[in-house]
Amino acid sequence: MPKQNEAVSLKSQMQMEEFDNNERKEEIFSRAVRAGKRTYFFDVKATKSDEYYLTITESKKRFNNESGKFFYEKHKLFLYKEDFLKFADGLNDSVSFIETGVIPPDRFYEQPEISDRYNAGVSEEASADPKAEPEL
Repeated sequence: MPKQNEAVSLKSQMQMEEFDNNERKEEIFSRAVRAGKRTYFFDVKATKSDEYYLTITESKKRFNNESGKFFYEKHKLFLYKEDFLKFADGLNDSVSFIETGVIPPDRFYEQPEISDRYNAGVSEEASADPKAEPEL
């Protein structure tokens, strides 16, 4: 019997897949990126109204000790056209920080209260030990 958090996760995954199946008109473009034990899938899809969006799926092969079988654990992210620039900025800033240790300049968008809360969190984390293990 699945644990409560596993049941919630499964329900959430099923809801997202149901949304994906109902909203999706067709897959337009797909790219798989193999990275060690993980594979990332970048899928451009279109809604029934021909609006493009991106799904990014992380897939990891896992082994279930109880059943003795392998399965794929998947995590999906849905990204819509109006958020591409902000998402790319955040990704690029994060990668740059990891590579250089230099905090990138703040970015300001049309919702400053969100930017302020985010920047406050970044400042606190930046003062922490950079070699410390990340919290999961």
